[in-house]
Amino acid sequence: MTLTQLRYLVAIADSGLNITQAAERVHATQPGLSKQLKQLEDELGFQVFIRKGRSLDSIAPAGGQVIEHARRVLAETANIRSYAANERGEHSGRLLLATTHTQARYVLPPVIAAIKREFPRVNVDLLATGDSDVLGALDQADLALISTAGSEPQGGVAVPLFRWRRVLLVQGTHPLAGHKHAPSLAELARHPLISYESSTRADSSLQRVFTGAGVSPQVAMTAGDANLIKTYVRAGLGAGLLAEMAIGQREDADLCILPAPVELPECITWAIIPRGRVLRDYALALLHGLAPQLDRRDLRRVLEGKQDAHWPQPPHWLELRQPIAA
Repeated sequence: MTLTQLRYLVAIADSGLNITQAAERVHATQPGLSKQLKQLEDELGFQVFIRKGRSLDSIAPAGGQVIEHARRVLAETANIRSYAANERGEHSGRLLLATTHTQARYVLPPVIAAIKREFPRVNVDLLATGDSDVLGALDQADLALISTAGSEPQGGVAVPLFRWRRVLLVQGTHPLAGHKHAPSLAELARHPLISYESSTRADSSLQRVFTGAGVSPQVAMTAGDANLIKTYVRAGLGAGLLAEMAIGQREDADLCILPAPVELPECITWAIIPRGRVLRDYALALLHGLAPQLDRRDLRRVLEGKQDAHWPQPPHWLELRQPIAA
C-alpha cells in the first residue's frame, strides 16, 4: 500500500467515481490509475467500489471506511511535510484560499500582494464562490474566509478577523437618495431590493430582521458578486444592499451611499481552518495581514491543539483599512 494509491483512491471518490476526471485531478493516466486501484483492492482483499460493467457504480460499505482512513492518512502526511518545510525555513509552495467574491475582490488583493512580496516563491490560488459553497470547498483549501451575522461558523477552527456593516447603494433619482439617515425597515420594504444570494434563505439575517419587524423585504434580485449588485442598481432595478468593503469612493461616485437600517446586525469575517491542520508560515502571515490583532504564535498553538482559543475582539473594517491598504 502506497501514498500514491491512497491519493488515487480519494481522487476517484472526489471525482464522482469518474476515472477519467480522477486521473486528470492527480495528473496520472487513466490506465495507470486503474492499475493502482486494482493493486490496492487485491492487497485489501475486497473491492472498494462496486462495478457496473466497466464503470464504477458506487462505493462499497467497506470501501467508504477505507476512503475515510485514506483521507486522514493523506492529511497527516501533508501536515508532516508542512511542519518540516516550516522547520527548514522553506518558503515556497501553494496557498489555496476558498472565499467569497466580495473578499476576493475588495479585501484580499493588498494582503496577497504583501504575501507575494514577502514570499515570492509562493503561488496563491483563489477559489471564489458563493457564501453557501465556501465551507464545502474547505476539504481542498488551506483555509476559508466567510462572513456571518450570527453564530460562529462550524467546520473547523473559526478565527474572527474583522467586523463590518452593510450599506445601501441607490441611483441619484431613487426615492431613498434624498435621505440623510438610514431608512427604517418599513421604509426599505417599500422598495425593490438587490442583495446577495444568501438573502433569500429563511435563516438569513436579512429575513430574520425583517420578519421580526413584521414586514417583508421586496428582494427583486440576488447576485453572488457585489459588482453585479452594483450593475443592476445602475440599471434601475432597485436599491443594492451590500458589504461596506465593496464600496469605492471613486468607482461608485455616480451612486448614493446610505447606511443600512440599524436593525441589520453587524457581520464578522472569519477564517475557517481545518482542525489539526499545520499551516505553512506564509498562511499564518496572510492571516496576520488580514487581522493584525492576532498573535501568530497563539494561532499556531491553537491549531496544534496546545491552547484553547481566546481570540481578541475583532476590530471594525474601517480601523483596519489603512493598515491593510498600506
